[in-house]
Amino acid sequence: MIYLDSAATTLEKPPQVPRAAAWAMTHLASPGRGGHAPGMAAADLMYRMREQAAMLFHVSDPERVVLTCSATHGLNIAIRSLVKPGGTAVISGYEHNAVTRPLHAIPDVAVRVAAGPLFDPDGVYAAFEREVKPGVDAVVCNHVSNVFGFIQPVDRIAALCRERGVPLIVDASQSAGVLNVDLEGWGAAFVAMPGHKGLYGPQGTGLLLCGGEAQPLLYGGTGSLSASQEMPGFLPDRLEAGTHNVCGAAGLLAGMKFVSRTGHATIHARERALACRLMDGLERLPGVTVFRGRDQSGLCSAVIGGVDCEEAGEALARRGIAVRAGLHCAPLAHRTAGTQDIGTVRFSFSIFNRPDQADQAVRAVGELAGRLRH
Repeated sequence: MIYLDSAATTLEKPPQVPRAAAWAMTHLASPGRGGHAPGMAAADLMYRMREQAAMLFHVSDPERVVLTCSATHGLNIAIRSLVKPGGTAVISGYEHNAVTRPLHAIPDVAVRVAAGPLFDPDGVYAAFEREVKPGVDAVVCNHVSNVFGFIQPVDRIAALCRERGVPLIVDASQSAGVLNVDLEGWGAAFVAMPGHKGLYGPQGTGLLLCGGEAQPLLYGGTGSLSASQEMPGFLPDRLEAGTHNVCGAAGLLAGMKFVSRTGHATIHARERALACRLMDGLERLPGVTVFRGRDQSGLCSAVIGGVDCEEAGEALARRGIAVRAGLHCAPLAHRTAGTQDIGTVRFSFSIFNRPDQADQAVRAVGELAGRLRH
């Protein structure tokens, strides 16, 4: 199988990641729950994980790095902390359901969409300039579209938010480990990310970087201030109720160390080169439409003329090419780009993919397109 679905989950991990997670399962207990050696070792592991994340993502205090179970979990915390019933949020035209559904669940929230054309950073920024005004509860913007790989102008949007006094939440689901993610440089209130994509960690892990004040989403034991019925007022305990996913944190630490040693610029260059090779090949095939732009990550969406995208994804799977097809949990992005009625087939790379795998994917699409023509 050729796995080209790393925008969903990186399947091939550095070998030290599963080793670390397996070791933690039999050697580490619950951090903050006891003075014995396995508990203390777990607490040390958790702190080292926070330190590694703080170094990668420019967070001055490691305790402002919160372990979550996913980017979705972190985005829910961030959105609930800032956006109140009857309030207003501004989002980009490329947001995932992990943003739009939490906003929809808050009563009477006005959601303004700053929708700019695909692969047009200036157009996106202009849309945010029109919509971001003092008094907006929060701006929520993904760094990279999970559908099209469009790298949005987060640096400029962050500067606009600082200028107008509006808190910023960044969804770094497709950029963490691949592009520069800078909590303090952006002045963001929150940055949410998964552990299982560009950080090469286990599924069921994520991080929330906290630049602002956060409200708990879950309530319960933290191992601290146990006599009080209020959640602790300090991070990370305020947001980490219940037993930690220590095994996941151990694997995530190993994954972040791999990213740090390799360098996000190297990873991005590799993934981008593979995506360009794939797109060059797909563009030569009759009836195949490729969504391509200069400001794009190592991800490619395409439409194979004459076939439903999900049928195409299944047909490619039978040929040993693993992709994702459909709306990718981001119907707003498809509405913005005009693909809401057809969806796309998405090919996404990791550092472990090879050029010959991109070529084999092109041949498989060509066989599929040729069969449909006949």
